[in-house]
Amino acid sequence: MGVTGGSYGGFMTLWIVGHTNRFKSAVAQRSVTNWVSMWGSSDFNWIFQFWAKSGSPQESMDKLWNMSPVKYLGEAKTPTLIIHNEHDHRCPIEQGEQAFVALKRAGVETEFVRFPEEPHGLSRVGRTDRRIARLNHILRWMDKYLK
Repeated sequence: MGVTGGSYGGFMTLWIVGHTNRFKSAVAQRSVTNWVSMWGSSDFNWIFQFWAKSGSPQESMDKLWNMSPVKYLGEAKTPTLIIHNEHDHRCPIEQGEQAFVALKRAGVETEFVRFPEEPHGLSRVGRTDRRIARLNHILRWMDKYLK
């Protein structure tokens, strides 16, 4: 089985690969990876405090870190493709970069695909050629590990 998701689904994809080896392939798209750094870099950061029932990193560093998938990626084994967009202000690209580096450091087969000039909603509003390229990257990665 493979697992993929974008935005919150990307967060959950990374959470899953950090907590189980059940899946043979994963694709995390436009993900939240680290709630601590997300807090100060997202255009939507203040609302996450309500969902997470936390405050700022100064008020609840341990809680934010414990809810961050990057904390657990050292245990990951699932080959994981990271897809992120350079103009994503909801989940800034540094979130994907952190996941990529953590997976590389853990020795996990990983790849990072960056889309220039694309916002958080590439799958719905991006340039057509880039939306197609995104789907082809997902298909390529899943084919490689699931066939």
